[in-house]
Amino acid sequence: MQYWTVNPATGERIDHITSLPEVELLAVAAQVRNEQRDWGTLPLSRRLPLFTELAAHLRSRVDHYAGLITLEMGKPVTEAKGEIEKCAWLCDVYADMGGEWLAEEEIAADGHRHRVVYQPLGVILSIMPWNFPFWQALRFSVPALLAGNGSILKHAGNVPRCAQAIETAFRESGFPPNLFRNVFADHAGVATLIADDAIAGISLTGSTEAGRQVAGLAGRHLKKVVLELGGSDPFIVLEDADIEHAARNAVLGRCFNSGQSCIAAKRFIVLNEIAAPFTERFVSLMNELPLGDPTLPATRIGPMVNAAAVEEIENQIAASISEGAVLACGGKRVAGPGFLFEPTVLTNVRPDMAVMREEVFGPVAPIMIVDDEEEALRVANDSEFGLGGSVWTEDIARGERLARRIQAGAVFVNSIVKSDPRMPFGGIKRSGLGRELSWFGLREFVNVQGVNVYSSRGG
Repeated sequence: MQYWTVNPATGERIDHITSLPEVELLAVAAQVRNEQRDWGTLPLSRRLPLFTELAAHLRSRVDHYAGLITLEMGKPVTEAKGEIEKCAWLCDVYADMGGEWLAEEEIAADGHRHRVVYQPLGVILSIMPWNFPFWQALRFSVPALLAGNGSILKHAGNVPRCAQAIETAFRESGFPPNLFRNVFADHAGVATLIADDAIAGISLTGSTEAGRQVAGLAGRHLKKVVLELGGSDPFIVLEDADIEHAARNAVLGRCFNSGQSCIAAKRFIVLNEIAAPFTERFVSLMNELPLGDPTLPATRIGPMVNAAAVEEIENQIAASISEGAVLACGGKRVAGPGFLFEPTVLTNVRPDMAVMREEVFGPVAPIMIVDDEEEALRVANDSEFGLGGSVWTEDIARGERLARRIQAGAVFVNSIVKSDPRMPFGGIKRSGLGRELSWFGLREFVNVQGVNVYSSRGG
């Protein structure tokens, strides 16, 4: 399979990529498996320092790596630099905490000694998306490698330079040369890798449909799988919320990465008492966002990833307006080269409209007004997704009570949904299964082995 990659800001072609034939993919898998056998036997004390080296390497090349992100998927460069720093922070956290999180555990049972130990599974295939091209790949690979596994990255086809740069970053930080490898593969190639005995597990971040396909293949071959899929996070604004604080975070939560994020705030559920002033302030702030050239530090809204992404949100907006939604601001693509789309707010929204039922991957914010917190909760949970959610209120205890009732993997009170290396990350329902980050993610791709020792004399 051959394809061109395109600069989203200009529409110009960048690279011509060819997928590897299956025989070469299998050769890479064998090389990584051979490397991993030695890596997995190294004491943890030998592995940990390399992650500190990786953090330093990422920080030393932040401008270069951020430039690749901006070029290939259009992320505003200030956010791209933040993505690289977050990857370095991830390495710091695992270098600091990995020893504790993988430490053997002693269990009281009926024998002489009982311990739980964590052993690597082998080689893990990661299938990653374009929207956070460094963070998504490292969010998986850092804990996987720390646990003693090897990794093969099959990245999104439109970020090949980022994919290659990640492989180079591991190598230049001192990791064994075949422990982490990037491959360009089509769907048939991915299926071949999943079926290969060298692959012990699969981690995918992507759409719900992609998750179904990969989970089916993984199940057929009895491979462990972790899936981080789509989201449509509710953003609940209670009547006692600080309007300015909630509105500014609503803009950040909806428009970070130009709205192209699984954990973006996507459904704004606002109590009637505060709906008018909140909406007015939210629309005003959305209208003020600088959009345009993603290479400029001041730009907040860069281009959508491609023309198809623009068309999809146009169709979702049009379908909702045809059913009665009202356009409060934005709503159209920006004239000129590239794939810019205006920050958009829709009001008079109902739960059955496209912008509420589907995942909207762009800077589009539907606002639905409800009468009380119970109705807000019903609307929030009336979704096939369950990735994240947030509640905004001056009453923190009330906010936590409500947040705990949101059907999602991660809930926040008075903060946008975000990932943190110290906390588990993942979803329920059609947002996926398994967890990443924290010690929960570190232990996803390990053999949790029970070691049971009894006296030779039976005592």
